Amino acid sequence: MDITFYKYQGTGNDFIMVDGRAFSLGADPVSRIHALCHRRFGIGADGLILLQNKSGYDFEMFYYNADGTQSMCGNGARCAVAFAKFLGIISEDTHFLAIDGPHRAKISGDWVALEMGNVEAIQPAGQDFFVDTGSPHHVRQVDDLDQYDVLGEGRAIRNDLATYPRGTNVNFMKPLSDTEIQVRTFERGVEDETLSCGTGVTACALVYGAQRNQQSIKITTLGGNLEVGFVKNPAGGFEQIVLSGPAKQVFSGKISLPEAT
Repeated sequence: MDITFYKYQGTGNDFIMVDGRAFSLGADPVSRIHALCHRRFGIGADGLILLQNKSGYDFEMFYYNADGTQSMCGNGARCAVAFAKFLGIISEDTHFLAIDGPHRAKISGDWVALEMGNVEAIQPAGQDFFVDTGSPHHVRQVDDLDQYDVLGEGRAIRNDLATYPRGTNVNFMKPLSDTEIQVRTFERGVEDETLSCGTGVTACALVYGAQRNQQSIKITTLGGNLEVGFVKNPAGGFEQIVLSGPAKQVFSGKISLPEAT
């Protein structure tokens, strides 16, 4: 079976987008997703996103990491909003469902502002921090991010099953000013450094914003620039969290759907 796909990227985090309103990847899509996301034998992507109809919402987003596992993906959700507009499902505003619950977003041109879920707290993790922004994130501040061993340190923390039985994403951030940071991320499910991670930069922005008493942080990643705004509540949690940045269609095409294994 041939399927039509679209390739999107949000600050270098790239995704295969499929209109799933009249199409299914099957009851067990993991092997197909892995094959489609393979950068040598498939289309190549950090993940695959399927949009489907959902009563009470504009659409439902199903996000799969390249290995077929599911999680919330901030950059993926922003790209899903851009894809929904391209398909004519939405105009400038949307209310949609993801794995972590409902989200609202606004799109203007290729700029998407996504409302994230509330975060209850920043938790200590030794000398570092842990934040759940819809996906689990370990956050470490470092001085020389350009030379830091993101792959080695990220892989070690991600696979520290005594601390994180289900694994975790790992983020390394460097302060640039009181309102700006640089972030690099080792992503669980991709098992490599990605050019950007939306839920990851959100976690870093909350940690850094809480340290500096700021409510808006700009983030530089290898794939581009993002912004995160938020409000800290009296209980120590965060709400009104908005992740903003570009989301662009790169190309489209057709591919034969791999056989399920």
